[in-house]
Amino acid sequence: MIIHLKEDISAKDANKIAEETEGKLIFNDQNKLIITSSKKKTIDQNIKKYISSTHILDSDIQLSSRDYIKETRTVKINNLEIGGNTNNTLMITGPCSIESREQIRQSANLLKKLKLTTLRAGCFKPRTSPYSFQGLGVDGLKMLSDIRDEYGFNIISEVKDASHVDDVINYTDIIQIGAKAMYDHGILRETGQQDKPVLLKRGFGSNLQEFVQAAEFILSEGNQNVILCERGIRTFETKTRFTLDLCGVSFLKEYTNLPIILDTSHAMGYSYGVPDLTRACVAMGIDGLLIESHPNPSVAKSDASQQLNFKEFEEMFSSLIPVCKSVNRNLI
Repeated sequence: MIIHLKEDISAKDANKIAEETEGKLIFNDQNKLIITSSKKKTIDQNIKKYISSTHILDSDIQLSSRDYIKETRTVKINNLEIGGNTNNTLMITGPCSIESREQIRQSANLLKKLKLTTLRAGCFKPRTSPYSFQGLGVDGLKMLSDIRDEYGFNIISEVKDASHVDDVINYTDIIQIGAKAMYDHGILRETGQQDKPVLLKRGFGSNLQEFVQAAEFILSEGNQNVILCERGIRTFETKTRFTLDLCGVSFLKEYTNLPIILDTSHAMGYSYGVPDLTRACVAMGIDGLLIESHPNPSVAKSDASQQLNFKEFEEMFSSLIPVCKSVNRNLI
C-alpha cells in the first residue's frame, strides 16, 4: 500500500504513522508518503485524518507500477530528458573500461562528431577473475570528469561495491549499478538517497520481479530518477554471452513506469551481432541504448570481443536513424 500524507503533516506525525504501519517513509518537499507491504490492505481509523489518499497494490512492485503512476516517469539528466512524453532514445557509448587519457579522448571525439551527449566508461570493474584488469579507480573517474568539463558530456560509470560509492556519485551524472551489484542493498539504499539518476542493470540470474523490486529499494529511499537496464540473462544457450530478454522488456514497458535502456553489448558478447540486436531494440520504442565502443577493441583490457570499433559504431548509428523515425523516436 502507498499512503499519501497531507501536505501540512509534521515530520513527527509522519514518522509516528510510518512506525505504526511498519512502512517506509519518504518525507521531502516533493513527496510525503509511506510505502508498506502490499499485504497490507487497510489502515487504522485513528490515522485517516493525516492521509490524503491511498493506493492498494497486488504486489511489492509499487512505486514503479503503472497501477500507481500511469505514465512513464520522466528522468532528467542535466539538460536532457528521457521517458515521459519525450520520445527520446538516449545513445550512451564509450569503452568498457577507461584505460588512458588518450583512449577516452578518442571516444569523446567520436561522440562529438556524432553530436551525442552521454559518455560511458568503467573505472571500477567487477571482474570474474582477480587477475584481470580491475580498472583505474578514482583516477579514471577524474579523467572522465576532465572530459566532461572540456566537452560538456554527461558521464555514466559503474558502482562496484560500497567502498567507492561516494566517489562515483561525486564524479558522474548517472550512477550505474551493475548486474553483479543488483542485490547489494547498501548500494541501492545509498544511491536512493541521491538526486542523481540511477541506471539499474538486471542481474543475469534474476527474474523480473526481483529486478523491479531492486528498483523499489532505490525509489523507496526517495530518489525517483531510476532507469531500468536489461542487459541479458543467463540461459542454456552457449553461442552468445547472454540472452537478451525482449519478452521481459515488453513486460517492463507494460507494467512499470520506469524508463528502459537496453545493453546489447553485454547481451550478445560478440561485436558482429550488436548492430542487428540494437536495431531490433530500437524498434521496440525503448528509452535508451548502452553500447560499448573502443578505438581499437583488439587491445581492449576488458570485454574486447563485444566492443565495436569506431567505424562499426558509426555505421550502426546511421542505420538506427530510420528505425527511430519509423517508431517516432528521437535518437539523442
